[in-house]
Parts: sequence; structure tokens; C-alpha cells
Amino acid sequence: MRGARRFFASLVWWFASSIAVPGTALAADPDYPAVVPGRAIELPRDAGSHPAYRIEWWYVTGWLADHERRTHGFQVTFFRVRPGVGEDNPSKFAPRQVLFAHAAVADTGIGRLRHAERSAREGFDLAYAHEGRMDVRIDDWTLSEQDERLQTAVTGTDFALRLELEVTQPVLLQGASGYSRKGPDALSASYYYSLPHLAVSGELAIEGRTTPVTGEAWLDHEWSSQELDFEARGWDWTGVNLDDGGALMAFQMRDAHGRARWAAGTLRRPSGELTIFAPDEVAWTRLREWQSPRTGIRYPVAWRLELGSRVFLLDPLIDDAELDSRGSTGTIYWEGPARLLDADRQPIGRGYLELTGYK
Repeated sequence: MRGARRFFASLVWWFASSIAVPGTALAADPDYPAVVPGRAIELPRDAGSHPAYRIEWWYVTGWLADHERRTHGFQVTFFRVRPGVGEDNPSKFAPRQVLFAHAAVADTGIGRLRHAERSAREGFDLAYAHEGRMDVRIDDWTLSEQDERLQTAVTGTDFALRLELEVTQPVLLQGASGYSRKGPDALSASYYYSLPHLAVSGELAIEGRTTPVTGEAWLDHEWSSQELDFEARGWDWTGVNLDDGGALMAFQMRDAHGRARWAAGTLRRPSGELTIFAPDEVAWTRLREWQSPRTGIRYPVAWRLELGSRVFLLDPLIDDAELDSRGSTGTIYWEGPARLLDADRQPIGRGYLELTGYK
């Protein structure tokens, strides 16, 4: 098993190095479809896998409350990678598609994440990402959708989640009708949609103790062949379910000096009115840092976020949301629940914050 994990991790590292080489310009890869504007996203067809593209992920985050009103955050993410090796090999063991997954519970009782990960070659009906519908599996970890209801089940060494997530709002297309730029070059892009305000019910088990939970979640689904700008070294992202029924997404790509290389934002009001923010209308300002006692990495866990004339504050539910995924992707990043506050520090939403590329 350890050898298999090293093999999958090496594939992912190969993929990461192949899409972002410092000092080089982006170029279309003829072996993978390019992401271009104008392609219509259609559900449920596009909820499924797009195996011709290089990388894809389904990403669910949310807040849960148990019967004792204790609050937890949760993350379930499935990744699919087409590494471009072994595609002519007739063996069923050839790694034509590689799947890996992360899951975590932000446990406020201990003030840190409980997390686990999985990785596998696609095949043998044990690991797959089906086309035409959302249905992803790695062994006993699953994420699927039927009749506008998503189900996910994951099990770690000290936690387990079994949740149903009901779609309550229309799909939210990010960027230009689902074409989401990630940098100045038009090739640096992904197809990207979200499902905010998912109504959650199910069970959470921590150290063998199972309790019913309810809550609200957010789904992101993206696929791309080359989504990183060549000068990008990391990103900061948030997706927030607003208390008034609206939804907010914002991100910035950072260069080697920590400066914004690109940024974007989307705000959907309860009426359905949509505002797309251009890069010069989005500003992230660090307010507070937290240093990991395990890796020494300093993460900016609290932020001032400006979208146009609007000012928001992001405040983490817990500081220690570092996720060490060196068993699968080889990366270490920060991923945790965060409150959204207005300029007067009044709470107006709950969502997740992701911070990558910090050292």
C-alpha cells in the first residue's frame, strides 16, 4: 500500500509540475482539450466526469450542527487526473485515469482537523468517475447524485460522514457562463460551476460515537487541462452561503512574492441578480496569521475582502485547519470553515476558506 501511495503521489507531482513552469508561457497541449469560452454547461450531463481533460474535481464543504448544537465544518473532495501515460497499454492496471480524495472534519472540540485521504487507479469497479452523471468512488468513499439529491460517504480512522445534500437553488455558473479565467492568459482557465445552499442531513461519527447532523453546504465542480498561470504559486479562495439566501465566491491567484496575479468574484443576491467582479474589483488583504506547530508554515487565516464597493471580513471558525495530504497529492494546505462578516463585523454568512502555496 505504501508503494502504491508513492506511485500515485508521483503522478500527481508530475501533473503539477507540467502545468506551471516558472518563466514559460502557456501553450495549448494537443493531447488535452482546451478550455474555451462559449461552451454551455448542461446538467446533469456535466455533473459527471470529463475524462479527456487533464484534471477535474468535485468539492463539497459545509457547516454541520449536531443535536447538542455543536458546530463542525466538513470537506469532501474527489479529484480525477488524466496523467497522459499508459494510454496505449492494454493492461487493466494501466493508470489512464487516477483518482484521489480528501475528507476532513473541522472539530471545534479539539480545535483542529480530523482528516483522511484515498488514492487509486480507475478500474475494477472499485474506483471510477462516471460520465453523464455525478458518481465518483474510491473503495468505500463515494459522492453521487440522483434526483437533485447528493449523497456522500467517507470513513477515516477517527471520523466518518454519511450525508445527504439536497439541491435548493439553481446552478451558479462562475466566470463568463462557466468559463472561469485563472490568469491573464486565456488558456489559464477552467469550466466551473457551484451549487450553493445545499440542505444537509445525515450522520457524523467521531471516535466511534455517531450523532445525527443537519446543516448547509456548497459544491464546486471544475475541470481543466491547464488552469494555472505560469507565474502563479498559490491561491486563496472562499465560497459562502449568505444568511439572506445569496451566495458569494471569490479567489485570487498569487505570484512568488505573494502579490495578486489574478482575481475574480461572483455575488448572487436572493433575487437571483448576478454580479461578476473583474480582477481589478477584487482585493484580498491579510488581517491575521496563524503558524502551524507541525510544519512552521504561516497562513493568513483572517482577511478583509473587497468586491467592488462592498467590504467583507473572513474569520475562521478554528485556526488549525492545516491539511497534510502528502499521502496522496504531496501537498500541504489550509482548508477550514469561516464566517463572513460585514464591515461592522456583523455575521452575514458561513462558508469555507482555502489557502494554498504557503511555505
